[in-house]
Amino acid sequence: MTRGFRISAATGLHKGDRPYQQDQVLLMNHLRVEGCLLGVVADGMGGRSGGRKASDQVLMTAKQLFSRYSPATDDLQGLLRQIVADAHTVIKLTALSSEQEPHSTIAAFVVNPSGDGAWIHAGDSRIYHFQRGRLVKRTRDHSYVQALVDRGEIDEEEANVHPQSNILLGCLGMATSPPPTDTHLLKRLKPGDVLMACSDGLWHYFTPEEMGAVLAEQSPRSAVELLVAEARKRARGTGDNISIAVLKIESLPKEH
Repeated sequence: MTRGFRISAATGLHKGDRPYQQDQVLLMNHLRVEGCLLGVVADGMGGRSGGRKASDQVLMTAKQLFSRYSPATDDLQGLLRQIVADAHTVIKLTALSSEQEPHSTIAAFVVNPSGDGAWIHAGDSRIYHFQRGRLVKRTRDHSYVQALVDRGEIDEEEANVHPQSNILLGCLGMATSPPPTDTHLLKRLKPGDVLMACSDGLWHYFTPEEMGAVLAEQSPRSAVELLVAEARKRARGTGDNISIAVLKIESLPKEH
């Protein structure tokens, strides 16, 4: 428990309509620092074993580096950049040794006991920050269709149904080093704030308003179950792997 508020969280993972699972998701408490949490979503690509190896490497790297992190003395954005750099290197080495082409997205956030935090992402797995159902900020995909949106050639609605929506301009394991990433600082999260990291197998089927309403009204566990179930329904038998991690800041119960 952190001072002035409490954190509730949940994760979800579903194979969708794919023959195998390449997504991975993680929510973990710091082993030594109460109220310090890490959330990670990794969407692997590169064939059955290649994609899963890549997403596994992202989670393994994140766990190892987060376990050594000290909120009191270490730079949080530096930690997140190191996770990306190390996972990217390991995935590239895996490709050399196995003659596969493993790649992975990453969407990772850390919240400190103070309520401050940060996130980093590469690829088209996203992080959303909502405050009582209203979208505050979300990551911008490193993708071909996002580039079209940024240039004003298509709008967000058209981007979701674009035939080349799965083409990434940046992810871990790609030839260019370092991969394009974006970081964002979170200042003093408060009750009503929700962070959600998810793969495109989930966000593809919802507007931010729809997701924000569910996250505001439901507990993280119920929200995850509802969003995954509705994404499966809307996919109509063509759904991708789904991974989702939700962290919600809640007021402390009043003492009587």
